[in-house]
Amino acid sequence: MHNFITEFKAFAIKGNVVDLATAVVIGTAFGTIVSSLVANIITPMIGILMGGVDFTGLKFSLGNSDVTYGVFIQSVVNFIVISLVVFLAIKLLARLKKNEVQKLAVPKEPSDEVKLLTEIRDSLRR
Repeated sequence: MHNFITEFKAFAIKGNVVDLATAVVIGTAFGTIVSSLVANIITPMIGILMGGVDFTGLKFSLGNSDVTYGVFIQSVVNFIVISLVVFLAIKLLARLKKNEVQKLAVPKEPSDEVKLLTEIRDSLRR
């Protein structure tokens, strides 16, 4: 039993497990934000543009059962909207990251003192 606990502790504190757990927590929080954005902002706007179309009520009866194909259609629409929002968010984050990297990569203009010292050094080399 002691060997099992030792192995589990070694496994649990590896960087990959901690990184994965962190990604799951952040992903869950991000998923909640995206779901709220889609449900509370984007979907109502799409509903207004489409004249308030809601597919969830579409169904047909087959024997004693109702086939609620509208729920499936609405789920597909929600998936497409959520995918689009996530895609746009990732593109925005990538653009912000690229801009930050470019800002860091731009060489700074040397100060007047450095310019003067460079001129003096170059003069002494001649």
